[in-house]
Amino acid sequence: MKEGERIQEILARLDAQYGTDSRVYLEHENAWQLLIATILSAQCTDQRVNQVTRQLFRDYSSLEAFAQADQRALEQAIFPTGFYHNKARNIIACAKQLLERHGGQVPRDIESLTALPGVGRKTANVIRGNIYNIPSIVVDTHVGRIARKLGLTTQQDPEKVEYELMEKIPEDHWILINLDLIALGRSLCTARNPRCGECFLKDLCPGRRPEEKV
Repeated sequence: MKEGERIQEILARLDAQYGTDSRVYLEHENAWQLLIATILSAQCTDQRVNQVTRQLFRDYSSLEAFAQADQRALEQAIFPTGFYHNKARNIIACAKQLLERHGGQVPRDIESLTALPGVGRKTANVIRGNIYNIPSIVVDTHVGRIARKLGLTTQQDPEKVEYELMEKIPEDHWILINLDLIALGRSLCTARNPRCGECFLKDLCPGRRPEEKV
């Protein structure tokens, strides 16, 4: 099977397994809530973030509330997500910049987004893909790890992985590939104990465990 055909078959099986509806696992009602939730998701599970933000977004119901927040109080509120000191500082600074420089709106272009405190390309692409429907590839630990196993990239740096996947994956699957590989990484292709024998991609995966026969 040629490489292009192999990639198309991978995408077709992912579509069949997980569907083709765009979805985001972080609970939110608007763009700035998703932005803050994504900042909180660094080195933290989406499930834990959702547990925290359900109360957080009631206590801080506007960007103004976050911009005026007492850092220590905010640190206590987001403590379960880890790295709470840096996250609280960045969230307050980010909220202030959104109000002062963007009229309280979350920008859509990558340059403006990554200029915000605590916002890297991953967070920016989450916003672009899920709020503005701009095709974007979000490279988190699941996406990078599984893309390497599937032979879709040889890169380690997330930004380089992003660009390589953009070259190989059709644009209409840029958002879906993020969601599908995350779902695969949480279910079958876990980092510590991948269940290669049960995986629907095992015959297409050069990185499967050697003992797994197809």
